[in-house]
Amino acid sequence: MTDRAVRNAAILSGWRKSSYSDANAGSCLEVLDNHPSGIPVRDSKNPHGPAVLFSAPGWSSFITALKTDRLPA
Repeated sequence: MTDRAVRNAAILSGWRKSSYSDANAGSCLEVLDNHPSGIPVRDSKNPHGPAVLFSAPGWSSFITALKTDRLPA
């Protein structure tokens, strides 16, 4: 797996709430578009915490698994 992490996601700017987030702000993911190394994803409740850096194919696979309810337990 080539996905990585950014230890302090606050050093990156331009985050937006993911369209896959909970509308009630309970479970919010934020993503950063146009990052040169992949797709950073973080928990909006912990902006100074880590962000997972997905490869484009890894992010697509993750979203497909969410949409089709095929995430492993």
